[in-house]
Amino acid sequence: MMKKSFDVRLLIILVAAILYTLSSSGQEFKKLDEAPHDITYYRASKVAKPLVKVLYGRPSHNQNTEIFGAKVPYNQLWITGANEATEIKLYKDVMFGNKLVAAGTYAIFTIPNKDQWEIILSNNTDVLDVDQYNSIFDVARVIVPVERAEKVPTFSIGFRKIATNKIAMMFGWGVTRAKIQLDFTGQKQYANI
Repeated sequence: MMKKSFDVRLLIILVAAILYTLSSSGQEFKKLDEAPHDITYYRASKVAKPLVKVLYGRPSHNQNTEIFGAKVPYNQLWITGANEATEIKLYKDVMFGNKLVAAGTYAIFTIPNKDQWEIILSNNTDVLDVDQYNSIFDVARVIVPVERAEKVPTFSIGFRKIATNKIAMMFGWGVTRAKIQLDFTGQKQYANI
């Protein structure tokens, strides 16, 4: 009787171990992303609440070939980074270039060209690639000039203060730079303490 009880317990443990192994082997992780995501914020001061947050994929390209016009074709919609469309959160209403945009979260798309970029804000967020883009969700389209500068091997987005309530949101990769002015004039710049 003891032997049968022991055999049944052993059989139950063995079956449980096999089932656990089968279920855990189904939990595979994807390979690490070659273009990791980054987050950048703009705050008017160290004690200020953020005005802008941008979440984007950072593709790299270390070869000496041109990026825009080659790796990223001219005159074609781009998700402005890697993996999925770049996402921007505006904490206050803002003049985005020459367009008034309400506070909220948007996807950023761009159409790069040699001398200018068209920067597009869309209500359609969580977009994985340009095939999911639909212009009916456009909130703003702004054309900005392109500049050339020192090479940056990894796509980057940053901010630079222009004046008290004005900042430039800058895009850079390779030797290409584009920037758009964000004007928060009339917005409170300091945290409520």
